[in-house]
Amino acid sequence: MGSNGPVLIFDSGLGGLTVLREARYLLPYETLLYVADDAAFPIGRWPEADLRDRMLSLFGELIAIHRPKAIVIACNTAFTLAGDALRKAYPDVPFVGTVPAIKPAAERTSSGLISVLATPGTVRRTYTRSLIDSFAKQCHVRLVGSDNLAELSERHLRGETVCNEELLTEISGCFLERDGRRTDIVVLACTHYPFLANRFRRIAPWPVDWLDPAEAIARQLVRVLGAKAASSPSSDPDRALFTSNPDDPGLSRLLAGFGLMLSAANGA
Repeated sequence: MGSNGPVLIFDSGLGGLTVLREARYLLPYETLLYVADDAAFPIGRWPEADLRDRMLSLFGELIAIHRPKAIVIACNTAFTLAGDALRKAYPDVPFVGTVPAIKPAAERTSSGLISVLATPGTVRRTYTRSLIDSFAKQCHVRLVGSDNLAELSERHLRGETVCNEELLTEISGCFLERDGRRTDIVVLACTHYPFLANRFRRIAPWPVDWLDPAEAIARQLVRVLGAKAASSPSSDPDRALFTSNPDDPGLSRLLAGFGLMLSAANGA
């Protein structure tokens, strides 16, 4: 693909904006294209075969139209399911994936009790279990699947009311006490969740380290781009495409706060 194309950052909704924010900080001269497959949101509820097929088809179109220099899949559910298939189908484009930050959590924990807060799809994925087997065998890792937290995060980010009771219902399973020890790290295994991290801190039964993957993903993007990283400003604006083609002034204002101009899904 052309090295002058944008860096494409993909998520099912607004969660990947946490990664875009870090990427812009580390790569200030890159042109960024944010793509949200909001027509499929929440993708954690899709049957796996259907979701994999959708990802392969959608990325085929995106690559053909926008010729990105790199693609960041800022979604644990999409990448753990379809990452290998996408890399095989489109070998000319470097993909940067998102996986639960289980390795750094295992290296950082003092109590040995870690929780992974994720979508049900990520919790079910063999990829997640293999990360635990590879990097956290010495720890007790609790997988906590939330059906609603990604949607609650979207509502929060759009300025809608999300009450503490709703959030506590989703995160309470993360907190475990055993033999005088307590959970001390919660892995935020969905890019939507960091938008709620400050709320989590206020309502948590005790302090824990909420592990946000966004910075690590952005650092990996820097490594993947290497010498191809842009070294001077571009005249091209940073844009956002949503697959549902929303006509939503509130969304446009929200995206403008992230330096993005909302465009039609066909790239117009």
